[in-house]
Amino acid sequence: MLSSRLSFITPSYTIGISSKVKEMKNSGIDVINLSIGEPDFTVPSTAKAYGIDSLNKDCTKYDLVPGITILREEICKKLLNENNCNYSPDEIVVSSGAKHSITNALLTITDPGDEVLLPKPYWVSYSEMVKIVNAVPVPIDTKKENSFKLTREELEKSITDKTKLLILNNPSNPTGSIYTKEELIAIVDVCIEKGIYILADEIYERIRFNNDFVSVASISEKAKDITVTINGFAKSAAMTGLRLGYSASNKTIAKAMSSIQGHLVSHPSLTAQYIGYSALKDCTKDIDHMVETYKQRRDLITAKLDTIPDVDYIYPNGAFYVFIDISKVADKFKYNKSLSIEFCDQFLSEYRVAVVPGIAFGLDNYIRISYACSEETFLTGLDKLNEFVKSIMSK
Repeated sequence: MLSSRLSFITPSYTIGISSKVKEMKNSGIDVINLSIGEPDFTVPSTAKAYGIDSLNKDCTKYDLVPGITILREEICKKLLNENNCNYSPDEIVVSSGAKHSITNALLTITDPGDEVLLPKPYWVSYSEMVKIVNAVPVPIDTKKENSFKLTREELEKSITDKTKLLILNNPSNPTGSIYTKEELIAIVDVCIEKGIYILADEIYERIRFNNDFVSVASISEKAKDITVTINGFAKSAAMTGLRLGYSASNKTIAKAMSSIQGHLVSHPSLTAQYIGYSALKDCTKDIDHMVETYKQRRDLITAKLDTIPDVDYIYPNGAFYVFIDISKVADKFKYNKSLSIEFCDQFLSEYRVAVVPGIAFGLDNYIRISYACSEETFLTGLDKLNEFVKSIMSK
């Protein structure tokens, strides 16, 4: 018999859609894929060359579990200079992707039955990761008029004597919303008062279109002490397949996370670590170029959405997604159980455009599209969305 945990884990919607798109393409069907959160850029050439050089120098043997020293030192410099967070290398644990860092943190902080708070909409894997470690995901309803950002009042209403951790994704996947410093202070004050840890998933923090981003751990020493900051290289340096992420936390948590990781995987690929080191140290201009491109795409895609009747959206200030409200089509669109799933299925089958159903993020009246693709791709996809919505509303 297999583990009972498999009975309550939901397969990833995004991976499922990507698999379906690949099947269609392999069958000769042309599909516009607006579902995947993967940069269409390549790893900066300087960083790749550094990784190749490390292989030529035979840097392929076991190394330190929390990551090579030069990388952790460079991460500390980045966190200080860009995020105003002062960490030492022994407070950094480099892992095989941000997902791995999150799992390490959950294994370190939670016990079976502990509650983990997830403001809706939340990234698809949070709830399943929480279940895998036998903790309990607790969704928190937030408001569209506040760009679905958690407020102090919403947080306080959700806390019980079993609450152990709050996961805060900033900038948000799927909305692209970014918290202000004042909004974060209000949340942090509650967590400090109630003795709740914060997992600050800041994987998209480099991809922001204004200068308002504030890291949770930078707010105060008390905030830093209860916060595990998660970041990585997949989104900012287009290193998705190289699987490299990291956490920053107090020494006690970092030591525990390193101990767990040591038994599960030892350390991440050394080649990926050397590439990540160079990406941080040498590739600021490459990353800036990617961010500027995403900003231009954001401006194009929101301008286009403004011309489509009967849909609304959350204006994104970061990441590379738009969360689109399709609730106005609900009365006209015939569906059985899930508006967003059946809407996306029909959109893919009839118009050959792949988007992600909002139910994957906890909100069924929405869909998520990615603009980590060419201008032609997402604009054509939006033209087809316009056609699809018009066809529904004309019935």
